[in-house]
Amino acid sequence: MRKLNNLFRAIYYYLKSSCKIWKIRRLQEDDVVYTTKENVQILVYPGTKTQSPYDFRVKFKKQEGRERTPKHIHMIVEMYVEHAYNPVLTMKLRDHILEIFEHIQPIDYFPPKLQFFKPEHIEPFKELDKIGEFTVEFLLVTTELIAIQEKTNYPKGSLTESLYKDFGVKERFQVIQKASWRG
Repeated sequence: MRKLNNLFRAIYYYLKSSCKIWKIRRLQEDDVVYTTKENVQILVYPGTKTQSPYDFRVKFKKQEGRERTPKHIHMIVEMYVEHAYNPVLTMKLRDHILEIFEHIQPIDYFPPKLQFFKPEHIEPFKELDKIGEFTVEFLLVTTELIAIQEKTNYPKGSLTESLYKDFGVKERFQVIQKASWRG
């Protein structure tokens, strides 16, 4: 009888979560949250975490490319490339990114909206656009969206924030390895 009760309870919560997710999706497949000056579209899709009805996935698409998911490892390696080019400015960028985490709040809506980013945040770091695959604009917007996603799904912790706190402080291969575990 206990197993049957647990089964019904599991089905109830699955259906309840599924209804919330379907409601949030609003019959849209994706939403463009931001388009960079280089015409890179940053999109979000409803996520699949049943315990978090406002979960979403971040993707990006360059003008003539396919959609890709910005992974933690991509962002951290990009920061190390920029650090090799201009260590002082990259550490200032890292500090700015950590400031983003202080201002981000969990959300209860879809699609997410940027909470902190402003185009003028790019200017102090423009020099870093000379190197690497991603622009500072792209890094700031996607990192903020990932931060919103993590604060929404895991209000008590953030792997992304810990990666940026470790950047430039801990040994680089240790930080890269930590980023690769997350994806």
